[in-house]
Amino acid sequence: MAAQRAYTTHPLVLRRVTVRRVEEVTPRMRRVVLGGEDLAAFTRDGIDHPGFAAPGFDDHIKLILASDGDVRAALPAQLPHGIEWTPAEHRLTRDYTPRRVDHRAGELHLDFVVHGEGPADTWSASAREGDELWFVGPKSSLRLPERLDWILLVGDETALPAIGRFLDERPLDAPAHVLVTVSDDAARQELALRDGDTITWVVAEPGDAAALDAAVRALPSPEGEGFVWAAAESRALLPVRRYLQRERKLPKDRVNITGYWHREEAAAPEAQGTADAAAQGPAEIPSPLPWLVARAALQLGVVDAVADAPGLSADALAARVGVTGPGIGVLLPLLAAYDVVVGADDGAGLRLGAVGEELTDDHEREEYTGHEAELLLALAHLAPALRDGTSPWRLASGATLHGTVTHDADRYGELVEECEQLVFLLTGLTADPLWENVGTCLLTGPGSASVVAALDDAGRRPRLRIAEEATPAEVLRGQVTAPDRIDWTAGPADVAVAAKALAHRTDEEAAQLLTRLAEWTGTAVLVEASRPDGLSPHAAEAALHAYSATGSPLRDSAAIAALAERSGWSVDRTIALGWGTEATVLRRA
Repeated sequence: MAAQRAYTTHPLVLRRVTVRRVEEVTPRMRRVVLGGEDLAAFTRDGIDHPGFAAPGFDDHIKLILASDGDVRAALPAQLPHGIEWTPAEHRLTRDYTPRRVDHRAGELHLDFVVHGEGPADTWSASAREGDELWFVGPKSSLRLPERLDWILLVGDETALPAIGRFLDERPLDAPAHVLVTVSDDAARQELALRDGDTITWVVAEPGDAAALDAAVRALPSPEGEGFVWAAAESRALLPVRRYLQRERKLPKDRVNITGYWHREEAAAPEAQGTADAAAQGPAEIPSPLPWLVARAALQLGVVDAVADAPGLSADALAARVGVTGPGIGVLLPLLAAYDVVVGADDGAGLRLGAVGEELTDDHEREEYTGHEAELLLALAHLAPALRDGTSPWRLASGATLHGTVTHDADRYGELVEECEQLVFLLTGLTADPLWENVGTCLLTGPGSASVVAALDDAGRRPRLRIAEEATPAEVLRGQVTAPDRIDWTAGPADVAVAAKALAHRTDEEAAQLLTRLAEWTGTAVLVEASRPDGLSPHAAEAALHAYSATGSPLRDSAAIAALAERSGWSVDRTIALGWGTEATVLRRA
């Protein structure tokens, strides 16, 4: 029995549309109506693609633009089931919410906030009938809980398309309470409100975190089971998230908060001049000191203490987090210098700075305290690891990463969370003919939950068995309530899927796993990243992170084939899944 998941996945298809007309919704919002054959089912380069589907009110499509105007050179490669973001120097992408999808007219409506800057705003300002636009997506749609007594929709002007679509199409009957911050009254829109709904308009500067936080706190708290959806500038949402989860104590599955855009702080003239001067001289390698100070502030609980009790003195903070001696006096000046805290010298007590606000977000703090941070710290042993031909992780911890997570369920849980995005890439695997006669599937690896979800979406429901170090609940994260747990003594399976199972194993450990799988099945599938994600700004670091974990760089198809042959397998074929990820189908030799 499967638990309800938060998202429904969709095939990723590259589509071309053209402008049919442009409408001015308000002085602050421009609507571009698009149409074209690619919104229906179509065939390109011999590949059949389904019609465009964006059933969710906050679905996102990724517009593809180019800084040099050559959009064709910026397009990703279309796979039979997915997208591969090949390198493109001038590619620009922006995510937008479909305001309306009219299948009968073959039209897609996109609303653009008019703010006078940015590639998407520039494109929409010059859009004329017949102009082409390429996009990909959406990759998924939000699933709202089945029983709700109310829903709260919070956002700035960028959230109005999603809020407007929700109110037009009403995916649930519960009363809707709407809060929107706008830069001026001219940005207000007529929205399809019903009896029982409420709406609050607040005039504030774009990205004003204090105004948004105060407005949310001023709203009444409805009775019953509710859901909060919020979208605005990413930093402005941090205090809102903290209020909802820490003070209102709403469960995580009843809150969906998304940063729609990120405000870049303008540098002061003096700082800008310094930056320009530095740019003309030799490039500098950044110091690790700010990272280490932020990590210490999170580990000690300084960020959470200041967030929960603004106005603390230095002594009160030290007592609250259990720091004795002069240590807090050493840390605070650096935390102030890096804008983690402010107010150390103004007599009003300590408050969080902009960086400190970001560190209250679970996703942001993982960079400093989670698995990714531990891998980064292990790189302090990079030089001796390279000399010895081992992994930095092993030198740092005395054990392989696989050996570590085998005995640490929390750390393994972090690997599971990292693999959650894998579900969006598995359509190519679940559509493969190998599943036609599969009755039993053996799963291993932290990506197992994503495989279960993808099989469910595809209507493939083999009997699932788990072969993993962690408990079934940790492996499947609630996707399956009662899977079999295999102790390697059960009978053979029709197919085994190892989903990111090699990514935390050394070559020796990977070969051992593959040898073991060969004892229980004649067909195995390895789902692994073989190259960096082409859209990631950190693509150049991917091989180094892999080496830190396993002593091997990202394993490409040749490396996977070598491990397979060493373990009694032969490569039958490779299925490109997109985003640098492949599924390698193995047959027992």
